[in-house]
Amino acid sequence: MKVVVVESPSKAKTINKYLGPGFEVLASFGHIRDLPAKDGSVDPDDNFKMLWEVDPQSQKRVNDIAHALKKADTLILATDPDREGEAISWHVLEALNEKHALKDQKVERVVFNAITKQSVTEAMKHPRAIDGALVDAYLARRALDYLVGFTLSPVLWRKLPGARSAGRVQSVALRLVCDRELEIEKFIKKEYWSIVAKLATPRGDAFEARLVAADGQKFQRLDIGSGKQAEDLKTALEGASFTVAAVEAKPARRNPPPPFTTSTMQQEASRKLGFAPAIAMRLAQRLYEGVELDGETTGLITYMRTDGIDMAPEAIADIRAMIGKNYGKEYVPGSPRTYQNKSKNAQEAHEAVRPTDPHRTPDQVAKYVDRDQARLYELIWNRAVASQMESAELERTTVDIVAKNQTPNGARSIELRASGQVVKFDGFLTLYQEGQDETPEDEESKRLPAMAENEALAKQGIEASQHFTEPPPRFSEAALVKRMEELDIGRPSTYASILQVLQDRGYVRIDKKRLIPEDKGRVVVGFLESFFARYVEYDFTASLEEQLDRVSNNEMNWKEVLREFWTGFIGAVNDIKELRITQVLDALNDLLEPHIFPARADGGPVRQCPTCATGQLSLKVGRFGAFIGCSNYPECTHTRQMTPGAGGMQSTKVLGTDPVSNLEVTLRGGRFGTYLQLGEEIKAPKRKKGEKKDPDAPKSEKILPVKPKRASLPKGVAPEDIDLEKALALLSLPREVGKSPEDGEPILAGVGRFGPYVKHGKVYASLEDGDDVLTVGLNRAVTLIAEKIANPKKGRRFGADPGKTLGEHPDKGGAIVVKNGRYGPYVSHNGVNATLTGDKTPETVTLDEAIVLLDARAAMMGNSPKGRRAAGRKQGSAKKAAANPDARAKKPAAAKPKKPAVAAKAPRRPKATAAE
Repeated sequence: MKVVVVESPSKAKTINKYLGPGFEVLASFGHIRDLPAKDGSVDPDDNFKMLWEVDPQSQKRVNDIAHALKKADTLILATDPDREGEAISWHVLEALNEKHALKDQKVERVVFNAITKQSVTEAMKHPRAIDGALVDAYLARRALDYLVGFTLSPVLWRKLPGARSAGRVQSVALRLVCDRELEIEKFIKKEYWSIVAKLATPRGDAFEARLVAADGQKFQRLDIGSGKQAEDLKTALEGASFTVAAVEAKPARRNPPPPFTTSTMQQEASRKLGFAPAIAMRLAQRLYEGVELDGETTGLITYMRTDGIDMAPEAIADIRAMIGKNYGKEYVPGSPRTYQNKSKNAQEAHEAVRPTDPHRTPDQVAKYVDRDQARLYELIWNRAVASQMESAELERTTVDIVAKNQTPNGARSIELRASGQVVKFDGFLTLYQEGQDETPEDEESKRLPAMAENEALAKQGIEASQHFTEPPPRFSEAALVKRMEELDIGRPSTYASILQVLQDRGYVRIDKKRLIPEDKGRVVVGFLESFFARYVEYDFTASLEEQLDRVSNNEMNWKEVLREFWTGFIGAVNDIKELRITQVLDALNDLLEPHIFPARADGGPVRQCPTCATGQLSLKVGRFGAFIGCSNYPECTHTRQMTPGAGGMQSTKVLGTDPVSNLEVTLRGGRFGTYLQLGEEIKAPKRKKGEKKDPDAPKSEKILPVKPKRASLPKGVAPEDIDLEKALALLSLPREVGKSPEDGEPILAGVGRFGPYVKHGKVYASLEDGDDVLTVGLNRAVTLIAEKIANPKKGRRFGADPGKTLGEHPDKGGAIVVKNGRYGPYVSHNGVNATLTGDKTPETVTLDEAIVLLDARAAMMGNSPKGRRAAGRKQGSAKKAAANPDARAKKPAAAKPKKPAVAAKAPRRPKATAAE
């Protein structure tokens, strides 16, 4: 008997069928050990000793493997063929050795790039030992991430209350997003003009030509910088005659792109299918593990975590044969195409991502998988097949045109150019065209009519168009992955998780498929750039990744890499510990000034307080994060959110005067959002140190504090939609809706901590979607209250919404449910809840998206202070239970002693005297 260990149960089930009797295939369910989420799990003072922990669920998997080994002669570790897969095999082996589960059994390591019967059975014939260099690289990476997270994050929490943890690679990726945002904010637009002539050939074929020179002066794109200059050139063209000066046609070839790596697959899936990288990886995992075809489970694609861009010779031969059969011999190049990776750190240990059988077309596969998986398979299939097709043949034509005009100031000669492109043979373009993050102005894609040199052209019209330069666009997820790959930041297996963690921590948000840094993300990056600049530098991070790759190639010692990093890093941490928070905030004020203190419309000082006019605005931190406040606090209580206009306001807006109280009604921005205020706050003056209260002072001289009435804007109401009438209505809440028909008591409507409600006596009922707190009527209010009384749990956190089942978790089992909660929609699985992010709704969220959110949330819970405490308690309970397995056995209840009928009270002891 041979015991085979893989990661997932679905993979185990498939491989068990392939291998048949004599083999027992078990799943480890991913990693079975990890560093405990507490200090001391990596000890730099003890040569970076690492303490590993097996959680209770994983312990069951280890026990199952150990039990199966009792009747086996061989242990085969068949986890994924990458660094992470090698680490899982190593962890399994280490855990089994700790249990003394291995006696005389032989231990083998096998890898396969695709889950097909041929690949698996062939791999079993070529076992090897665990690759120690790959394991060392994993240990170094895991130790680095732990040391950065558990050393730097507490510094963040102390110096920037409300900040979340800081990861080694995530922080650098966040800096990319924040730097792009700062570049956009600093951008100064520049005016420029373009001039286009609409012309026609003698045969009446129309086309457009762009002005490129005038009177011997060449013009680049931005050279025509004013309307006056553009109008002058347009006038000259209006009266000119146009002649073809030259026609040049050049042949060109466009070669197909290589098959997918992990990075390029994520980029194209984002551009063409709208999949987030984490979703693309989850779908690719399903395709890799396969579906049942003709009674046998078969993997549909090769392993999806790779930076290799070549394919196995037999796969290339199959693809070339399929191209010749389905598309024609002219689409098959003379020799197989080979590709060279441009990334200097590419390991190319595995094939590119490709279909396991090119004859299995997307139309055939679509019958067995869901829609999203089918779309991703089609993308992978098209790219792999196109990579072995013939090049596209093009003809690029350029026509130079001269416009001559006789003016009172002399003759003027103006040059124009028209470009076009014709596809002579489509080649690979018949199947695939690579997407782009930005759509360029492609004049060459237009087709030009036939023209000859010295041919006269007719003028149909001249257009002068004003333009303004635009700032660089924000990163899409695809563009950020591409940029990280260009800078050698992160590795194929980490891109998806990096982007997901940035969103889950609230450091970035996605709007219209673009990544926008949140205020808390910008503060964290500003802090790191100010005090840990070296560790968020792109070159430093890329250099560290290169060292880790050298470790995996057995070229460096992993502990030397850790030692060199730790020496400088802990020194920087110790230096920052001595800084006061005010020093940190001063540095952030300077670094983030273009973002948090934008230019004022009146041209005044950007940091002048708009309320008191004498104080200076400054970044401040509170328990809920950063905000802007006045230096004259507490005399001046002006506050706003960090970003003016982002859910808040830069200054106070006066809406009018309340006709009843004659007080001013204002719309203001606070650190919790926009709110309404009636009147101004008056604070009692503080007594100076040592000054005593005068009890005889007349009341008329005392300044009594006045707390103005305030009202938050209801959810969905924008600040620009608020006028005086609506503001007064909101400030008047709670209002009386009417009298209860049952007891005549008033029913009130108002806005509370958890949103708008109606209230009768002590019964509160939340308003539902479509109900307006300002207009809800008596009948509707009575209905809501009656429903609440009949179902007291309605609207509560627990039992409020049974939710909709999305499906079973493929790796961990158990239903995944989407629900509507008090704070918005969320998905839930086995006690882990994850809020829906971006534009996801309970109606549109898919099972794969839910799994990604839940996995990220579970990882965050393990790394948060609260999660660490819970993990510690859980670990302590598990150890106690293991040490005393009978402790939880039910004991017979001891007979309680009967109380005496009358209990005599003991006499009270008198107080001790001074003498005593």
